[in-house]
Amino acid sequence: MSTAEPVYDVLVIGGGVVGCAIARELTGRRLTVGLVEARGDVGDATSKANTAILHTGFDAVPGSVESTLVQRGFTLLGDYAAAVGIPVERTGAVLVAWSQEEFAALPKLEAKAVANGYADCRVIDAAGVYDLVPNLGPGVLGGMTVPGEAIICPWTTALAYATEAKSRGCDLYLDTYVASAAVGDEHTVLWTSTGKLRGRWIVNAAGLGADEIDRRFGFERFTVVPRRGELLVFDKFARSLAPCIVLPVPTDKGKGVLISPTIYGNVMLGPTSENLDDRGDTSTTETGFAYLLAKGRALMPALLEEEVTASYAGLRASTEHDDYVIEAHGGRRYVLVGGIRSTGLTASLAIAEHVVGLMEGAGLVAAPKETVPDAPTMPNIGEAFPRPYQRDDLIDDDRRYGNIICFCEKVTAGEILDAMSSPIPPCDLDGLRRRTRAGIGRCQGFYCAAQVESLMVRGAGALISGDPGSRPSEAGR
Repeated sequence: MSTAEPVYDVLVIGGGVVGCAIARELTGRRLTVGLVEARGDVGDATSKANTAILHTGFDAVPGSVESTLVQRGFTLLGDYAAAVGIPVERTGAVLVAWSQEEFAALPKLEAKAVANGYADCRVIDAAGVYDLVPNLGPGVLGGMTVPGEAIICPWTTALAYATEAKSRGCDLYLDTYVASAAVGDEHTVLWTSTGKLRGRWIVNAAGLGADEIDRRFGFERFTVVPRRGELLVFDKFARSLAPCIVLPVPTDKGKGVLISPTIYGNVMLGPTSENLDDRGDTSTTETGFAYLLAKGRALMPALLEEEVTASYAGLRASTEHDDYVIEAHGGRRYVLVGGIRSTGLTASLAIAEHVVGLMEGAGLVAAPKETVPDAPTMPNIGEAFPRPYQRDDLIDDDRRYGNIICFCEKVTAGEILDAMSSPIPPCDLDGLRRRTRAGIGRCQGFYCAAQVESLMVRGAGALISGDPGSRPSEAGR
């Protein structure tokens, strides 16, 4: 990039759910903003591979930054999701005690929830637990209900934030890795894989790479240890087995393995927890599978009779700190947003509010814009809501919404072409999966991948009269 390019008021490093939320918040102010992401898509690292729970914050450390922001974020994201069409299901959750140690911990967890501002938890006996989840294995001693817990689409959340930020004027730099930084008197220069970028303020929301970026600004505050969590995804036929989220009772040994329905109609089992050295190792392992199958067999034997549709692993940015590390430095015009664990999805909008508040306190002038574009309406990819193939109004207007391409997930040609013409189109098949669900079903794209990829390449003019792809009877062949 040319040295004549303008200086941004703020550059946000990291296009995960938190970085996108911060960019969205900043672009509601009279500021020029750039969002810099090392990968080819937003939400393509930690944000795409988590347990996708909208947390009440009942089990956070009372008084911590995380507790405060999760509580606030739970409300903010719930309202935002309803406004823009991010799928959410208010399933509730139950913590299940399988040992005397876990059962004895339940009253303390109920009191902890109250200390965190959540007073709806209730300790129940074993019969109450089986009433909620009849297919649990034998040996339950009791449990605690958390009726506010919900499941959400993490893919749509990050994309919605980024789409709104872009509509408000944010410049998006994908495939742009930050190699080094130089803080000047007036602005900071970022040397990236695509050239120089200049910003008066820099926000470091780089997730797994946040500690490395922090060192480029002269700090040694924390070290990210990538913690791999492997999960198994069971077929939609298993969905009735998990009417709510089944949480383990956390102990001093960790939080353990959960069973959760997903917004896409599946059931998820996991995660494992393994510290790694490699920040890019999202491979699954035979050991991980064996561990999860053993846990699943004890927790819910009937679940193991269902087919496993997919497996995946995500990396969490664990650190030596027990809390989020969010700090602003006015002299360097720099903000660190580090150590954001899996609760970051829920807390994302509250983190964004908090960050902008810290920046204003440190000298940033960030007056609200008088007007901003309307928030986007995101395409629904949740199973509990009407999908395009079920909507006669859409099909009457455009027959492509009646042309199913991915039969496992009922994804239509209209949805795929919409994704390709959206403000932030997918750069590859994985990105398209996160926008439409195409290829994530039982066959994992075996039958539809070629046609899906063809639609991606051919673009919005793909389905014209006489094109074989336009005839539903031939879709997916």
